[in-house]
Amino acid sequence: MQAIATTRISILRGSTTDGYGDEVDTDTPIASSIPAALTEQSRRVTTRDDPTPRIVRYAVARVPARTEVTDQDRVRDERTGAVYIVDAVSSMTNPAAAADLRLDLRRTT
Repeated sequence: MQAIATTRISILRGSTTDGYGDEVDTDTPIASSIPAALTEQSRRVTTRDDPTPRIVRYAVARVPARTEVTDQDRVRDERTGAVYIVDAVSSMTNPAAAADLRLDLRRTT
């Protein structure tokens, strides 16, 4: 891993049906204790339709290159217990070394 890890994460995947027939996420870890560089940031955003500024919070994590993570997985920060949904997984191309994966996250808890 090229980034400096700030925490360890677990990757959660899977869903089930509750008593009402609704789909709910399960907290089944498919991997745990993965080193990650996790940062939360905020940005002031306006749109043409609504010029009132809003503060949008988002998070980004970098994990080792061969980590098995996909869009819509959930990530739990093992240090704080916060859970995030993975919106996108991307990586830079590097011919000399395997680059870290970048996870665009949205906090759920």
